[in-house]
Amino acid sequence: MGPEAELVPVPAPPSGADPRRFVAAVEAIDAANAHDPNQMEVDGTTLPKELAHAAAMTTWVRRLDPEADEAQLLAARAHHFRRWTHPRSAFPEGRAGYLRWRTEAKARQAAEVAELLTSVGYGPDVVDRVRELVGKVGLGRGDLPDVDGRPPAVQTHEDALCLVFLTTQFDPLADQLGDDKMVDVLARTLAKMGARGRAEALGLDLDERALVLVAAAVERAGGAGER
Repeated sequence: MGPEAELVPVPAPPSGADPRRFVAAVEAIDAANAHDPNQMEVDGTTLPKELAHAAAMTTWVRRLDPEADEAQLLAARAHHFRRWTHPRSAFPEGRAGYLRWRTEAKARQAAEVAELLTSVGYGPDVVDRVRELVGKVGLGRGDLPDVDGRPPAVQTHEDALCLVFLTTQFDPLADQLGDDKMVDVLARTLAKMGARGRAEALGLDLDERALVLVAAAVERAGGAGER
């Protein structure tokens, strides 16, 4: 691994995992994400963005589900695998362009991660589960996710994704969009989350502006889930 990847600790292997294979997979994922040219600061340390996001995602999945298995943790680590190579800016503006970018990004990430895991010795059972989680299979369709019908691992993965978003992108996105549009984004985010994820989101240590926006989003999201 490069020096950037070494700044992010490898998580302890879950129960039942082959420790050497698990560590090899995580180190390979981290080494790839360490090439992200986009940077962000975490606790005073500047890291490649996707490397930092992968570490945060792993932490949230374990916090939401202390019994998370090997596939869940590998999917968490690789949830936005090499995402900078498939930028949003390469697609048309607007909702249709965004949805096309998101769909293609999920498929590409899932395929690349599956190839990586196969190369370090994982079989189809784990590889297919990781591919499905990274590809968000079973998440729901469009803006009307069936939260109650999702498999628990899928909901945990989605909750963790939302929490990483809230803890790493809240302020810059709010500054970019403005308060009213940010409330819409937050309402859609909360509508995708399960009960455990929402509880964690509402318990985050946020500044006064963020608390006001989240409160407005909670009120707006009350109707969003009934459409």
